[in-house]
Parts: sequence; structure tokens; C-alpha cells
Amino acid sequence: MKIILPVFLLCVAFLSPRASAVTATYTNSSQNVTLTGLGGSGGVGQSRVTWGSCAFDGTNTNCTVSAPYTGVGGGGTISIVFSYRGSGLSPFTANSISPGSNQITFGIMAGNSGSIVVSLQESIGAKVTFLSDNFFFNYSFPTCTGIGATSCAVGQVGLTPNATITGTVSGTFDATPVIQSVISAGSYGGFSAVAPGTWMEIYGTNLANVLSQTWATADFNGNAAPTALGGTTVTIGGQPAFIDYVSPGQVNAQVPSNIATGPQPVVVSMAGGTSAPYTATVNVTEPGLLAPAVFNLAAGQYVVALFPDNVTYVLPPGVTNAVPTARAKPGNIITVYGIGFGSVTPTIPAGQIVTQTNNLPPGFQASFAGIPATLQFAGLVAGNLGLYQFNLVVPNVAASDTVPLTFSLGGTAGTQKLIISVGN
Repeated sequence: MKIILPVFLLCVAFLSPRASAVTATYTNSSQNVTLTGLGGSGGVGQSRVTWGSCAFDGTNTNCTVSAPYTGVGGGGTISIVFSYRGSGLSPFTANSISPGSNQITFGIMAGNSGSIVVSLQESIGAKVTFLSDNFFFNYSFPTCTGIGATSCAVGQVGLTPNATITGTVSGTFDATPVIQSVISAGSYGGFSAVAPGTWMEIYGTNLANVLSQTWATADFNGNAAPTALGGTTVTIGGQPAFIDYVSPGQVNAQVPSNIATGPQPVVVSMAGGTSAPYTATVNVTEPGLLAPAVFNLAAGQYVVALFPDNVTYVLPPGVTNAVPTARAKPGNIITVYGIGFGSVTPTIPAGQIVTQTNNLPPGFQASFAGIPATLQFAGLVAGNLGLYQFNLVVPNVAASDTVPLTFSLGGTAGTQKLIISVGN
């Protein structure tokens, strides 16, 4: 959680460039903000934050600062709410960013959790909510206790236990979405490049106005996936992507099929504006097999592989009680899954639920400890989008719970380091 707080209208440098920035400027909050010094060292202070007017709802304490604002949606009222569990003292802290600094970042005390929500009640009647800490505020004429009037500043209060600074605040809130990184789906390798038809994960701030939303049947137009979800849209190379999940910090989307290769701009738009383009590399293919973090066990990163019952996972017996597990044996047929393996025959474009039998052209090869597996099927999974299925016959390899599983596509080796469990 990071918020820069300039005191007495100190100059602040913005964190990154933004396109089509949409800023709400607020003045004369109706509630006081109080910082109480907790002490510090080396000129770096820390204060407890008491944020505006607080009310306990039986589970959480919600503390609000509100003020009139101008800007987004023609202006209106801004409300910034700090929430934390329980009814005790605020666990939010204001921490000097450097020795002697009056600029701070917000944190939260160990063992606590909380959230910051910014709502803009626009004068035109719309209410837009952001789960964001991308705002500034300043004191115009604060009052201090425990330190001299000439030392009445945030940094000095943080260094002085029990000293306080309090008063009404003004500031700005930047509602613009900001993209910080783009990768292919993390559970399938999380590569820095993407490919047509593959899945990408976009990380940043202000990417959505909802806590989280995953696409549902109602979001589809027949078999066509949505290009907008929760008010968020994504383009890559100027073409709309197909969105399956949005939250303020992450958006998951399928790359359109006809996107050109090379560097391509990724742009997120939502009620807060349009992000600056983030350049992502698009390759013809960017293949990865399903191997999520939950399968990264003490022995290494296991690939997700299933027996034909679609219930039992290929893992060492007893490694988990969450799912049935068993070692694969030579001659068994197992299934692994992937993304980013390229076009199939017949062609099925991105953004369309797979409804027909299809095949990936020859070129995929999986190996167990360097011994090629027989490939029985390779293609997109019916009822899904952009998900490939590979049915493999386990070759005759020595029993081990750490058999290396490698693959190649068109003669190019995949880069994931994966293992699988094989018994006798």
C-alpha cells in the first residue's frame, strides 16, 4: 500500500506517465485527519493514522474523509474510506519515505489487514468506486501537540512519540488506470511475451471499478466471449481482447487471433480513463503447460497431469489429501494442458467457445527423461477458449517421482522446468 502525502503543498513527483489522466481535485475535507507519532530512528518517523469519522459495523471499522471535488464526471463529492477489522485503534501507519521527509507512504501494522476505497459521487448522479491508494493529500493549516509550533510537520511528529498533527485536508486523486506488467498466464509459465489466441495477465492499479468479477454465461453473446467486463476493456495492437476476469490490480484476457507479431501496445480503459500504452511482445507462439504454484512441491514444479478418469492427478501418492493422486506407469494414457501453441485445423478464432473437433498441426513433442511420449491427441478443448489438451502415452522410463517432463513445438524446446511422477 503506497500513498504519497505532501504537507503544506510540498511538490510531489508522479510515479509514472499516464495517458488521458483523469484527476479529481478535492478541498476542505469535512473531517480531520490525525497522525500520532510513534517514534523512529535515523530521521525516519512513523505515525498512527486516524482517518476522519469512524463507525464500527460489527465486523470492521470504516473511517471516512469526504470533500467536494472538481474534475472527474464534472465534480461532486469524494469519499476516501479506510477499513480495518475490529473496533480497536487504527492499524494504519504513515511512514516517512526518507530521513527528515514530510512525505510518507501508508502501511499497516503487522498482524492486521485493511483496505482503502475511493468513491466519487459525481454531480451528474453516477457513483464510481476505486480500490486504490493513488491519491495525494495535504494539510493547509494543521494543529500540532507535543512539539513546538515551528516544528509542526508530519516528519517531526512521526519522530516524536505521542505528538500529533491534525486538521482538514485537500488533495488530488488520479483515477487513471496504470499498467505495470503484462505476462502470459502465470499458471502456464508466466512468460514476458504473448501470442495470438493465448491468455495474458495484466497487472497494475485502477484497472477496474469492481472488487473482482469473472465472466458468466450472461456476458457471452452466443459463443462469443465479452470484450468488456465490469466496465473494463482491453486492446492489444488496437484490437479488442476478450476479458474473463477483472479486478483493480489484475485483468485476464485472451489475445485476439489476428494480432500482428512484434511489439504491440496494450491499453486498459475503464471509468477512470485510459492507461498509457504498455508494450508487450507478441510471438507467433508462446507455449506453456499448466503447472500452477500449488503444484510447486518440495521435489520441484510438477506439471498438471490427469488420468482418463479426469479425477486422479499424476502425483506421488500421499503428497496431498486435497485430490486423488497416483504415479503414472509406462503405457498409461495421461492428459496435460497448455496455452499459446498456435492455430488449429479447422481454424477456431480467439474469443469463440470451442464447439468442434480440431487438431493441432504436427510439431508438438513431449518427452519423459528425454524419451519421447506417443501423442494420441493435440488440440483445443471443447467448451473452452484458448486451452489445449495433449493426450500422452507414458514411455518406458525408470520409476521416479522427479522424472523430467519436457516438450518442444516445431523443434523449439519449451523453457519450463517440469517434473512428473512415474512408477513401475
